[in-house]
Amino acid sequence: MAKTCWIEREKRKAATVAKYAALRAELKAKGDYVGLSQLPRNASPVRMSRRCQASGRKRGYIGRFKLSRIAFRELASHGLIPGVTKSSW
Repeated sequence: MAKTCWIEREKRKAATVAKYAALRAELKAKGDYVGLSQLPRNASPVRMSRRCQASGRKRGYIGRFKLSRIAFRELASHGLIPGVTKSSW
């Protein structure tokens, strides 16, 4: 489990990105890069990181399921992810 402060920091970044999304789109359409540089750094969606929905883990993230590899394996082995079966050959 990730530290709570890291998860909260990502939530704040997401709120800042949502707050400035329309303004950023408008400034980019105009080509006003000086205006873009005046916005807060966390207003850019590039600064967001992908985190596991279950544990908050940043590394080993599987985007299709929005889970880390550890949480994915745990849920898949219990049969809680529909359409996922254990492979054998």
